[in-house]
Amino acid sequence: MKMKRFICSLTAGAAVAMTAAMSAMQAFAEDATEAASESGSGGGSTGAGLLMTFLSLVIMFALLYFIAIKPQKKRDKELKDMQQNLEVGDEIVTGGGIVGFVVRTGEDTVVIETGTERQKLRIKTWAITENVTAAERLKEAKAAASAKKSESAGLASAKLADDDAEDSGKKSKKSKKKDSEE
Repeated sequence: MKMKRFICSLTAGAAVAMTAAMSAMQAFAEDATEAASESGSGGGSTGAGLLMTFLSLVIMFALLYFIAIKPQKKRDKELKDMQQNLEVGDEIVTGGGIVGFVVRTGEDTVVIETGTERQKLRIKTWAITENVTAAERLKEAKAAASAKKSESAGLASAKLADDDAEDSGKKSKKSKKKDSEE
């Protein structure tokens, strides 16, 4: 929610800045046009003003695309993938707030079981907004991966410490042999 507010305020701020820049460029272009018409040559400055206006519009639409449109497309794709990869036994939540377990999946519908009396509902897959079971599996996988990384880092540092101890032990034995030979 905070990220949405930040993006909206950033977009609004960018729009205000672009509007201010465009009005400043137009005022500059008008002043340049007046100065050019007084001196007798007045064709180049209006072209530059139009180019700057067009360039600022292109920049504004590029910002809008990367801030609003592209992330929304990514979220839509993730939601569609989640809806297509439902499995029997998954706990899901619909857009209306109904929580249930998937009993059967079809082409575009899913049968879910809700409540203690095991009521069955047939819903469209587009109505599913969250797969709780898949989210839990993902969280567990991330925890296992991070535990494995920390374990392997701990083993690597322990191995280095063991290697250092062995090396120092070998050196002392070698130095003892040299001392005994002399």
